[in-house]
Amino acid sequence: MTRIISRAEIDAALPSLDLMEVIEAGFVAYSADQSVVPPVGELLMPNGEVHIKYGYLKEDDYYVIKIASGFSGNSALGKSPNNGMMVLSSQKNGDVLAILLDEGWLTDVRTAVAGAITCKYMAPNKVKRIGIMGTGIQAHLQLEYLKSVTDCRDVLVWGRGAEQTARYERTMSAHGFQIETTLETADIGASCNLIVTTTPSHIPLLNSVDILPGTHITAMGSDTPHKQELDSAILRQADIVVADSIPQCLERGEIYKALEANTITRSELRELGQVISGDCSGRDNDEQITVADLTGVAVQDIQITKGIYEAL
Repeated sequence: MTRIISRAEIDAALPSLDLMEVIEAGFVAYSADQSVVPPVGELLMPNGEVHIKYGYLKEDDYYVIKIASGFSGNSALGKSPNNGMMVLSSQKNGDVLAILLDEGWLTDVRTAVAGAITCKYMAPNKVKRIGIMGTGIQAHLQLEYLKSVTDCRDVLVWGRGAEQTARYERTMSAHGFQIETTLETADIGASCNLIVTTTPSHIPLLNSVDILPGTHITAMGSDTPHKQELDSAILRQADIVVADSIPQCLERGEIYKALEANTITRSELRELGQVISGDCSGRDNDEQITVADLTGVAVQDIQITKGIYEAL
C-alpha cells in the first residue's frame, strides 16, 4: 500500500538525517555515472513554473519523480510561492511506495544543503563577509545552512526594496548573524568574498568589475534558459567554474549564458561531484575567483526523499 507522508511527518524526520553526507554522496554518484537522470521536464507559464525532475541511482532500491512549482505572485495572496511532491517507487517492480506531500519544502532544503556543500569545497579559507542576493525563502535557507561550514556571521544582503531587506534583517539577525542591507548590487561584489545569488532574475545583477580577488560565488537562482544573475564576464574572469551537472548547465543557468556569450568553453568546466570526490579541485589558493552554477539535480531529490522514507 502506498504511504502518504505529510509535511508534518517530513519536518519531524528531517533533523535525524545527515543531509550534507547524503547529498554529497548523490553528487559523487552522479559524476561517477552511477545514476540515471533524464533531462529536466518543465512547464513555463506567464505566472509561474513547474519543474519535473526524476531518476535513480544504479543498484539502488528506488526511483523518484519530483514535481515542484513556483508561483511568485502567491506571496501577495498570502500563500507560499512553492508547492509540490515527491513520488518514491520501487526499482524492482514499480510499486509506488510513498508520496511525500512536501509542498516544495524538500526542494528548498536540498538546494540550501547543496549551497553549503559548495561552500565547504570552494570558499576561501577565510570568509570575511557573506553576500546574499535576494530576500526570499532560499536567501534565508542558504544563509542558515552556511552556519555548518563557515564561522563568518557578517552578512550583506541585497534586495529589491527596503521593506524586503528590513524583513530579512529582522529574521536572520535572530539566527545569530550581523546583517547589513543594501539596494545596490555593486556593494555585494565590492565587500564580500563569499556570495550566494538566490533570485529569479532574467538580467545580470553582479558585474565582473565589482568582484574581489579570492571571491567564491554560488549561483543558484538561474535554473532555466531564461534566467541570469551573473554577468557572463564573471565566468571568464573565474579561475574555476563548477557545474552541479555539466549536461544540465549546457542548457540552462549561468554556464549556458556564458557559453552563449562565448566567454567560456565546455572544456573548462568541472562537476561538483568530481570536486567532492577529489578528482578535481574546487579551489587551489585564496586568490582565485571561483564560481559554482547550481541548477538543481535529481540526485538531490532522490537522496533526500529516500532518506525521509527510510527514517520513517
